[in-house]
Amino acid sequence: MRVVITGGAGFLGSHLCDFLIGKGWDVLCLDNLITGAESNIAHLRQHPSFRVQPQDVSQHIEVAGAVDAVLHFASPASPPDYLKFPIQTLKVGALGTHNALGLAMAKKARFLLASTSECYGDPEVNPQPESYWGHVNPIGPRGVYDEAKRFAEAITMAYHRYHGVDTRIVRIFNTYGPRMRLNDGRALPNFLYQALAGEPITVYGDGKQTRSFCYVSDLIEGIYKLLESGEHEPVNIGNPREITILEFAERVRAVAGADVPIVFRPLPQDDPKQRCPDITKARRILHWEPKVDLEEGLRRTYEFFRKQMASAGAKLE
Repeated sequence: MRVVITGGAGFLGSHLCDFLIGKGWDVLCLDNLITGAESNIAHLRQHPSFRVQPQDVSQHIEVAGAVDAVLHFASPASPPDYLKFPIQTLKVGALGTHNALGLAMAKKARFLLASTSECYGDPEVNPQPESYWGHVNPIGPRGVYDEAKRFAEAITMAYHRYHGVDTRIVRIFNTYGPRMRLNDGRALPNFLYQALAGEPITVYGDGKQTRSFCYVSDLIEGIYKLLESGEHEPVNIGNPREITILEFAERVRAVAGADVPIVFRPLPQDDPKQRCPDITKARRILHWEPKVDLEEGLRRTYEFFRKQMASAGAKLE
């Protein structure tokens, strides 16, 4: 089996490269490194089943040889990234998805879209089932990411219905683990970086907004099961254990053993008050649910960040 992974040098993309190579697949990673990192795939460079092709997937994609599956994971995914690269975010969600679908159609390959819980916006339903259409501000600062992914889902279903492309859509909820960037801007890397650096941990709003955090290995297993399934409509993959951001910050502070205060800052515009997946469909169709509990996942991620900061010469307190 040969798979093309767009955004393969990113956080999730690189874990997918590892997982599929472990399953005996040949992997072609496409990435322009706008938010991905060479360090995420450096360990695979000499592997006989791995190849990298520099590529902005918003431009035409040319891949030689047979392809069995195309997994479209290219996109900025954290608020600081898509606020810094708003046009690129919209283009990779629209043009990039179009090009990746075109590749899948030309190669008669399966196609899997990495969509997001952001499709639900600031939800008025909790937890969020796949049948919920969402509550999204299309012209707000987060709209560049939300609407790019909503369009990506629409064009994916259009290619499935009109061209008969064998498509999958995974709606990914908050995921964490090794290879997240120290300056990613999302809650966990921010909290861990601040705790390790001996800085106050910044919580936006009053901290009562909720999230649910899925460890990366659980997510990748769910994505693989979806790829191997016959399900064409969106499937939530995430951890349904809901936690407030304030409690999450306290958990991170405890894991890091950091005697630092928690400080509060104004909540960004359109920041969701609740985010929790209904995974009934994943349980029923994929026989999947997360296995790694928050305490174990935080411990593994903390060790990764600690080593990263130590190797970068950061002073740990």
